[in-house]
Amino acid sequence: MNTDNTTLNWFRNAAPYINDLRGRTLVVAIPGEGFAHENFRNLVHDLALLISLGVRLVLVHGARAQVNEALAQAGIESRFQGNTRITDRETLEIIKGALGKLRFEIEAAFSQGLPDSPMAGSSLRVISGNFVTARPVGIIDGTDMRWTGRVRRMEAGAIRRALEENALVLLSPIGTSLTGELFNLNYLDLAAEAAKALSAEKLILFRDVPQLEVKGEPIYDLSINQAEEVAEYLDSETLNCAIAACNSGTQRVHLLSYAENGALLQELFRREGAGTMIYRDSYEVVRRARINDVGGILGLIRPLEKQGVLVRRSREKLEAEIDHFTLVEVDGTPVACAALYPILDDQGDTVAAEIACVAIHPDFRGGGRGAKLLQHLERQARALELPEIFVLTTQTEHWFIERGFTQVEVSDLPASRQSLYNIQRNSRILRKQVVPQ
Repeated sequence: MNTDNTTLNWFRNAAPYINDLRGRTLVVAIPGEGFAHENFRNLVHDLALLISLGVRLVLVHGARAQVNEALAQAGIESRFQGNTRITDRETLEIIKGALGKLRFEIEAAFSQGLPDSPMAGSSLRVISGNFVTARPVGIIDGTDMRWTGRVRRMEAGAIRRALEENALVLLSPIGTSLTGELFNLNYLDLAAEAAKALSAEKLILFRDVPQLEVKGEPIYDLSINQAEEVAEYLDSETLNCAIAACNSGTQRVHLLSYAENGALLQELFRREGAGTMIYRDSYEVVRRARINDVGGILGLIRPLEKQGVLVRRSREKLEAEIDHFTLVEVDGTPVACAALYPILDDQGDTVAAEIACVAIHPDFRGGGRGAKLLQHLERQARALELPEIFVLTTQTEHWFIERGFTQVEVSDLPASRQSLYNIQRNSRILRKQVVPQ
């Protein structure tokens, strides 16, 4: 029997993420342009798959493209104050019609259950309703925004009950006021408010392109502080929404492309992702290893041991030496490790240290994590007031030289370490002076 090992490995590696998201609430926002794109059908299948895996989904849809087209057909000019639509009575009637038509089309898309389709037997229900109470925006810079509104209250309890029934909750960017009026809402603001009210695990914002770019370089993750710095010179409505959501308590906001097939699944179930993530708390941490990290460390070092890059270590040896290890952890998963071993003299005093067992997961190389690990190990050596650190390597000599190490001879090693030098491996010996602070 032929098997696609790539697919099998991907599915196996996705298991921890699937387990982590089961029962969690995700709010997904798609602009009107996304529903007209040819990839929308694939996105529907991916969203249905998430629900089948136990994820609770709230879908917020935009409709600016559809509304602009309907207004143009009616001969009505689209008017904006900044990026916010001015909604007069005539425009509101057009918006109601465009939203109603789009909502029914979305519901129909999620109702497909043909035997030969990815949604066969899904029995997915879509629930929408008056979940949102709105209030008028009022006057902005002297302009009366009329029936343009913002969220006043979200019926979180009713939405949660629908999600508990394994339904997809669909929110349209329109809300009713306490006086019975309708108000046109910004779908991104609506999505951020929904994520806040539901304490959503993640807010997913779709747009036309994948990662944010700064000076032509793609950005895969940003802390909230970094995102605020980028927003000062990068005009992005979705980035501003992500920042507002994080500041309101949402831990993770992901910016993805609705045009990229499978982007949602890649972002949620692969460590490297497919878009840009804005995070509120510590997404990536460097910490000392604990005994329950042995399995994760073995997963990092075994491939390098098989290649002969690292000396093989048994689980028992790792457990005994775990206090020497430091990890880089991304979203709770170890992606890099290294150890700092003390070198003792004949009297049992620590006279130097050796950096060993440096391993970085292939998906996370090139992101500066090795340098970050090295900095932490150097700080540990400095705290121990050690004068120098050594590295023995067969294949990464230049990487260490670029970071201040120089090649030395076996005779330059402390005597206790010289006696353990493996002539067969013929490792290069590198040394770096530890500069006290």
